Order: sequence, then structure tokens, then C-alpha cells
Amino acid sequence: MKTRIPELRRQQKLSQEELAKAVGVTRQTITSLEVGKYTASLVLAHKIALYFNLTIEEVFLFDEEEKS
Repeated sequence: MKTRIPELRRQQKLSQEELAKAVGVTRQTITSLEVGKYTASLVLAHKIALYFNLTIEEVFLFDEEEKS
């Protein structure tokens, strides 16, 4: 799953560590999300979206092919 997290962090001059602390995960989790190695749980996706004051769909880009 693609994500806009790196772009959103850059816009807010936010480190991976700072975002991780804000949403209650490790920096490694944020790294894994950004490179597509890990798919966020609904709860984590919600926390990240709330942090950036966006919807989940605005942060996480769902590919139609991933649904099958």
C-alpha cells in the first residue's frame, strides 16, 4: 500500500521519530510503512490520519489490485 506519510512529514518538518512518538509506535514502524513493508492496522491508520488532520484515504493510497 502506498502512503503519503513521507510527503506529509516533510511538509511539517517532522522526523520519523517524532511521528512515531505522537502515534504510539516505533520509528521502525513508520519506516516500514513509508517503504511499503508494513500495512497499518485500521487503528494506526486512523491515528496517523488524525495527527495530520486528514482522512485515512488522504494518507493511505489504496490500489484497486490490492483488494483481491
